[in-house]
Amino acid sequence: MLTRAPVLQTNRLRLQAHTAQDIDHVAALWANPDVVKYIGGTPSSYEASWSRLLRYAGHWQLLGFGYWAIFESGSGAFIGEIGLADYRREITPSLAGMPEMGWALSPAFHGKGYAYEAAKAVLNWADEQNITTTCCIISPEHTSSLKLAAKCGFRVTAESIYHQEAILQLQRTASNHPLSAE
Repeated sequence: MLTRAPVLQTNRLRLQAHTAQDIDHVAALWANPDVVKYIGGTPSSYEASWSRLLRYAGHWQLLGFGYWAIFESGSGAFIGEIGLADYRREITPSLAGMPEMGWALSPAFHGKGYAYEAAKAVLNWADEQNITTTCCIISPEHTSSLKLAAKCGFRVTAESIYHQEAILQLQRTASNHPLSAE
């Protein structure tokens, strides 16, 4: 079992394990109101971002999967985060047994195809690890994330409520939705 995120390289991106030195990037990302608009709606404090960073490392240590920090290969700029998690959400229907995919990119990097490039890398890695079914939850108002999820092979399986907000549950099965590597 992996205890640290492997490096995933794409044409334009480098996905790598978070380090403690990433805290300022993580805190800035999650404090941005545009980033959290459809993810709870409340910007995170520095303290909450530190806890998030520690949770990322814990996922790799305990489960063998987790989140990656995304950097632009050429400039080295921090773009955002993407990965798989088991949050043990109290939600109906249950997501138990399915790693949940999530992503958050800095608005400065939206519209460049980076989210899809990173998602393909993560899902291809998951497929190689025999993680056959993944899920995600997305606000029905977050049209860009819904488009990305559909492009990656996720399909809506349920409408639900999570923290008093309407959400859509989506699932992807690797065998039904293979993604070609670029």
